Amino acid sequence: MVLLTLLVAGCTASQDGRPLPAAQTPSSSTAESEPSTKVRAVLDARNVELADGTRVRVALLAEPTSCAAPAALEFATKTLLDKEVRVRSITPGEVSLELPDGTDYALLAVSSGALRVSGADGGPLVEAESKASQAKLGLWGQGDCAAPTSTPPPPPSCVVVYRITGQWSGAFQAEVTVRNVSGALVEGWTVRWRFAEGESIAQLWNGTASQSGVNVSVTNADYNALIVADGSVSFGFNGSTTVPSTPPVSFSLNGNACTTG
Repeated sequence: MVLLTLLVAGCTASQDGRPLPAAQTPSSSTAESEPSTKVRAVLDARNVELADGTRVRVALLAEPTSCAAPAALEFATKTLLDKEVRVRSITPGEVSLELPDGTDYALLAVSSGALRVSGADGGPLVEAESKASQAKLGLWGQGDCAAPTSTPPPPPSCVVVYRITGQWSGAFQAEVTVRNVSGALVEGWTVRWRFAEGESIAQLWNGTASQSGVNVSVTNADYNALIVADGSVSFGFNGSTTVPSTPPVSFSLNGNACTTG
């Protein structure tokens, strides 16, 4: 019995000590298992207070400009205040909110022209923003209120190197290095990107992963939260895939777009 246990344990790790991808088992949708709660207060269009006093921010939404903020707050208050919602954690302190009819709040806000997208490089939110802009809905019908145009965008504050270090049938391994070129200390980080359809993270080291569809977020571990100016941090993971894996085309660090190296 002892020999059998040792043999089984030995098959779950690679020779260099990193975990091999675990076998994937079908899982049911988690939407129904998420507990519902009530929104006790709407702090602004992106931040709410839940029934237990917890304050959370809705992920992937940009802060509205000063002229768009009042209408955005009115939309959020009408949509969320005293309403039952299902809360799904995206990153620590950032969530998605599902309304009683199953509608995603962020998608509804963007589709209505109440808010813009931030930190998403594609998918339903970006498509909804494009349609709202073309239809001149909400803030898109208010001229300069949609987004500041007088200030040029800041230079990228980060460089991401994504390497596929191994690939085999149905799985792959990758390493991600994030360099801080902002000139300032980064205290706590979240890196986001979009996978190709069929790719997902199975096991990750040196961080905490969260995935919703093809949208991936990796947040720092307790021991690597700081990135000094011109310093870098790395994490790696084993992934599963139904297609040949390719590097993502864009990344963001704490909501700011990065260049790729």
